[in-house]
Amino acid sequence: SVLGYRVKICLPRNASVERQRMLLAYGAELVLTDPTEGTDGAQRHCRRIVEAEPRRYFYPDQYNNPANWRAHYETTAEEIWRQTDGQVTHFVAGTGTSGTLMGVSRRLRELKPSVRCIAVQPDSPLHGLEGMKHMASALVPGIFDPKVADETIEVSTEDAHRMLLRLAREEGLLVGPSAGANLHAAMVVAGRLTGGVVVTILCDSAAKYLSEDFWRESADPASEVWP
Repeated sequence: SVLGYRVKICLPRNASVERQRMLLAYGAELVLTDPTEGTDGAQRHCRRIVEAEPRRYFYPDQYNNPANWRAHYETTAEEIWRQTDGQVTHFVAGTGTSGTLMGVSRRLRELKPSVRCIAVQPDSPLHGLEGMKHMASALVPGIFDPKVADETIEVSTEDAHRMLLRLAREEGLLVGPSAGANLHAAMVVAGRLTGGVVVTILCDSAAKYLSEDFWRESADPASEVWP
């Protein structure tokens, strides 16, 4: 909007109301796709639009653009290294586009080869973790390299929701479901250790999810906000 470019965004019809309204507020044109196909369906539809009029559109393609993982290689990993004084022993990140996991893991391994890198993904193809991919059943991003992760931890939608509710009530942090999944997995890793520094990313705020029903669990039973 600042540069004056028109933007068209494809996303599943069941994307949160807040997400859709935020994009519309910035002036984006939304193309809503079949919710049963998830983000994969949105990707496929987007590609068809671009292929039909290639001279009209610039397609950033975050799932296949190496600039995605390189941004995390050059910035996020360096920030983690500085903030932990090089003491990081484990890095845990989700597989959405996989850019964070790929970029941070590669750079941390250069700085400290003993760092273990753990991928996080939903435990089912039919999950409620918006933005995350169940790799065995999804379109695998071109930038994803399964050899980068030392292991993969699968997280249920329910466990991710429980963790984000804990973060809100106990730490005063409002995060989204994918951040809840990351922290749940990081807690699993930390629970195995007698010492170490486990780092994860709270990659999404709750701003796009506040109308979702899972917040009912943290509401006062007498509240009329959620009827």
